[in-house]
Amino acid sequence: MLEMVQGWPAWGVFAFLFFVAFLRGNGTYWIGRVIRAGGARSRFAGMLERPGMQRAEHWVRAVGPPVVALGFLTVGVQSAINLSAGALRMPQRRWLPAVAAGALLWSVLYTTVGLAFVGALLGRIEWWWAALAASAVGTVVVLSARLRRRNSVELVEP
Repeated sequence: MLEMVQGWPAWGVFAFLFFVAFLRGNGTYWIGRVIRAGGARSRFAGMLERPGMQRAEHWVRAVGPPVVALGFLTVGVQSAINLSAGALRMPQRRWLPAVAAGALLWSVLYTTVGLAFVGALLGRIEWWWAALAASAVGTVVVLSARLRRRNSVELVEP
């Protein structure tokens, strides 16, 4: 199943995805640092005041690097967490291991479940592998939505 995707071996796909996730995470982090450094002068400074960004900053302050790594498993929250970590100036000695762990988690998920999905689309694997992959993705989406909803309720209450 994981031998190749259009001529790429699975380890090559994994390495490519890890590299992309690591660069994207670091890029988002540095954008957050630049926006915060610009302060009120930046036209993007208001972005950090949005409710979603406020929740992400709360998570980064409360949990620290583990929330950065786990943020890679969420849908729609990862960028806010990475941007918040940059805006809060998370030290590089804490940031780099967290973003590396997150990129590792993300690339493992997409190399396995993602390749299973592609294989199912191409008719190269049994239907039950596709069902297992869809279940795993669905579980991650549902759990991240519940976590997001639970944390948003906690932020409203004192």
